[in-house]
Amino acid sequence: MADSLGPEVSARPSVLFVCVHNAGRSQMAAAYLTHLTQGAVEVRSAGSAPAGQVNPAVVAAMAEEGIDIAAEIPKVLTADAVRSSDVVITMGCGDVCPVFPGKRYLDWTLDDPAGQGVEAVRPIRDEIRTRVEGLAAELTGAIGSG
Repeated sequence: MADSLGPEVSARPSVLFVCVHNAGRSQMAAAYLTHLTQGAVEVRSAGSAPAGQVNPAVVAAMAEEGIDIAAEIPKVLTADAVRSSDVVITMGCGDVCPVFPGKRYLDWTLDDPAGQGVEAVRPIRDEIRTRVEGLAAELTGAIGSG
C-alpha cells in the first residue's frame, strides 16, 4: 500500500538566500538559519554571479559567532533551487531571480560586504542575524535564545 504521508521534502520548510556573489550576505544568512534551526529548515544559498570564494572578512565575522563557513563555496542560482524552495530571500540581486507562482519572496535590503574588512562586516552580520532569528521563529514556531 502507498505511504499516505507524502514526500519527505514537504515535512520541513525550505529557504533559499540569494545575493549577487553568494560570498557574503546569503552565506551568512544561510549559516545562521542552519545554526538556529538545527536542521528543522532546509537551507540553500546561491548567487546570480557567484564569486570564486566566500569573502574572508565574512568568514572571520562568522567565526566570531562560533559558526565556521570557511569550507562553503559560492553556488550559481538555478531555477531548480528557486522552484524547490518555499521562501526565497533576495539581497540585492535585482531582477535576476526567477519568480515562480506559490513561492514567498522577501527582499532584504542590506549593505554589501564585498571589499569590506571585518569591522564593516560585523554590523551587516548582526542585521542578518536579527532578520534570520525572526524568520526562524516564524518557520519553526520558536527558537532557542543564544
